[in-house]
Amino acid sequence: MTRRKFIAGNWKMNGSVGQVDAFGRALVEAAPSLDCDLAVCVPFVYVERLARALESTHVAAGAQDLSSEVDPGAFTGEINGSMLAECGARYVVVGHSERREMFGETDDIVVAKAEAAIAAGLTPIVCIGESLEQREADETENVLARQIGALTRGCERRTLEAMVLAYEPIWAIGTGRSATPEQAQSVHAFVRSQIANWDATIADSLPILYGGSVKPDNASALFAGADVDGALVGGASLKADSFVDIARAVI
Repeated sequence: MTRRKFIAGNWKMNGSVGQVDAFGRALVEAAPSLDCDLAVCVPFVYVERLARALESTHVAAGAQDLSSEVDPGAFTGEINGSMLAECGARYVVVGHSERREMFGETDDIVVAKAEAAIAAGLTPIVCIGESLEQREADETENVLARQIGALTRGCERRTLEAMVLAYEPIWAIGTGRSATPEQAQSVHAFVRSQIANWDATIADSLPILYGGSVKPDNASALFAGADVDGALVGGASLKADSFVDIARAVI
């Protein structure tokens, strides 16, 4: 089947009110010319402001994390999916490598957060990927198979049907070093085959994004891969012009 391309931005811990407003104005102007699905995932405090700025467009606002707790309660500092949805978020990044590495998020926590996102009506962008050490040890496929296996065993079918996957080679995040188009396509094909071993129909429809130093000058070549359905963009999403140029690279 033909999967619609999807470009998602991840601002990480960056941004300001002025930056959100300027970005929103630029996207309102550019959105009519962009023929793909789009989302921008910003820090919690800016989600509602960005959602309002983009409400006249097809560009969605999103968050970068959520609590695995669905119901309100005594979880100081946590934010659940219902709160994000109420602020206008439609997407949420789950299991980013920085959350896994810096904050100890396990595969089981990633599954719980994906389920919590779906319960709140959000689409989880679930991240998977290997470190440089794992790649050099020829462990890429084993790592990805483990991460995908946790999802297919732990998630409800409705979650797997609704989620977006993002393959992010950790060695390419924020380093300026990107997987080659051939490497990206090869890994994406493997990821899709792993899902197909569980359910071929879901595998065929599942969007799989590439995330790892995506820029306007390499986006088109990356998107040419048959199993590369778009990108999870980090640094290049902080400026509207580079984010828009990546979206325009969709073919």
